[in-house]
Amino acid sequence: MVYPIVKFGDPVLEREADDVTEFDTPELHEFLEDMFQSMYAAKGVGLAAPQIGFSRKIAVIDCSNGANPAEKIVLINPKIMKIEGKQEGEEGCLSIPGFREQVRRGKRATVRAQNAKAEGFQQTGEDLLARAFLHETDHLNGRLFISHISALKRDLIKRRIRKMAKAGEW
Repeated sequence: MVYPIVKFGDPVLEREADDVTEFDTPELHEFLEDMFQSMYAAKGVGLAAPQIGFSRKIAVIDCSNGANPAEKIVLINPKIMKIEGKQEGEEGCLSIPGFREQVRRGKRATVRAQNAKAEGFQQTGEDLLARAFLHETDHLNGRLFISHISALKRDLIKRRIRKMAKAGEW
């Protein structure tokens, strides 16, 4: 099932998601597959459960956009353990469509998480994968990429979104 993406303004995007406590259930496995399908349909590299309206600490990432199944990553209850270096690049968000800004993130990021079977693991990513780890874990903590840009740019984006919402375009 492909879920619709929740847009900026929905409160689920701005609060910390709940920890996952039930693992290895048919429902969880089906939900993860639905998350990947929803992410691919929206042409994203990562998707957090709050972005489809579920306040759970679950994120999926695939930097290959479905081309390489080995690159599919499931993060459940993730925590960023280490951030090294710096990179600056254009970043967008499926929940804030049409807006992209330069965002400074770590060049390398190490995340500790659980998989669908509750097995813990740690993984380090560089460049795009590091950005995806940081972006998606931010979502699970109620933060959006616009919190990493200047207050002026953030206010301009919010103003444009409010205008679009009034016009029925958001």
